Amino acid sequence: MRTRSTALAAVAAALAVSAVPAAIPTAAATTTAATAPGAPGDVVGSAPSAFHPLPGQPTNTRAWKIHYRSTTADGTPNVVSGTVIVPQDGRTEPRPLITYAVGTVGLGDSCAPSNNLPHGTAMEANLIQQLTLRGWAVVVTDYEGLGTPGVHTYTVGPSAGHAVLDAARAAQRLPGTGLSPASPVGIMGYSQGGQASSWAAELQGSYAPELQVKGTATGGVPADLLEVAAFNNGSYGSGLIFMAAAGQDAAFPELKLDSYLNPAGRLLVAGMKEHCVAIDAIAGSFKRISDLTTRDPLAQPDWRARLNQSRLGRTAPAAPVYQYHALGDELIPYGVGRRLRSDWCARGANLEFDTVWVGEHVSGVITHSLAAGNWLADRFAGRTTHPDC
Repeated sequence: MRTRSTALAAVAAALAVSAVPAAIPTAAATTTAATAPGAPGDVVGSAPSAFHPLPGQPTNTRAWKIHYRSTTADGTPNVVSGTVIVPQDGRTEPRPLITYAVGTVGLGDSCAPSNNLPHGTAMEANLIQQLTLRGWAVVVTDYEGLGTPGVHTYTVGPSAGHAVLDAARAAQRLPGTGLSPASPVGIMGYSQGGQASSWAAELQGSYAPELQVKGTATGGVPADLLEVAAFNNGSYGSGLIFMAAAGQDAAFPELKLDSYLNPAGRLLVAGMKEHCVAIDAIAGSFKRISDLTTRDPLAQPDWRARLNQSRLGRTAPAAPVYQYHALGDELIPYGVGRRLRSDWCARGANLEFDTVWVGEHVSGVITHSLAAGNWLADRFAGRTTHPDC
């Protein structure tokens, strides 16, 4: 629920053209496109964009903002936005593609990665640049409802997994990228992105078997939302429990979140839908679920069933996995990560698990970004894996 990006933003706030298929569609057009004929991963529209890790910083890349077909958690067609980034290095052989899942950025449309990558204001842009410097193309999904109509379905695992996989399909189908269905694919993400990338890994064998996925690098994974919520209830970033509740309610309106909220809770959640994570994390800090509700939705059978629908570990990923988790993670308990490892191992996954012995949630993604990238490089090179189940 709470993510690497959440903590980073909260700390920061406290301290101070090639051919394109069509123009970027309007909100009404994306809603219509979701019900029009087509297949998951089809590009609905695209337009030239840019990639800057910091404002104005050059990267020798070409970028496009895209809208593409995907699928909701319940199997309904939808449209998701994202960004495709391709190094301009003269490479002619097939170029690896990373489908990258970001950590929490917020619920407001302005928070979408595609709105920030062109301006050097996206929080994980420097980590993405590490990948483009290796000569890899990267596609970054905005997830369902972030920059497109509706509320972002934050923490709804199946929706996020579909968006990550369909982003790879869309990047391969976009003219002018040099990518193709034969391009080797890696999946990568941390925290909320760890949930999304892990769901993509579990779904890939059935949902997108044609993708040439060589491996998934995933870290700080909130594999069990109920346990993560209980762990964070009343803590300094506890407002993100309510962000997650809003995300689940967006995906499953029958949950009727508003009926559980007291006036203070309604005010907080309404504000969260308009802002990004730095504001949301601070506004909701040190609050318990009981402070903002008339009764606890997470104690209700329908809520528990939907949250358990996003639980990971029931299906072994078809491709190898590198999973890492900080022993001192104060946001996503280390035990949650270890349990996911055990569940995947019990189902026969090709899994390498790495404990981050020094540091916590935020530092884990930074200190292990090189190791995660090197692991994916080994997969692209066809080297032998070293599973440790």
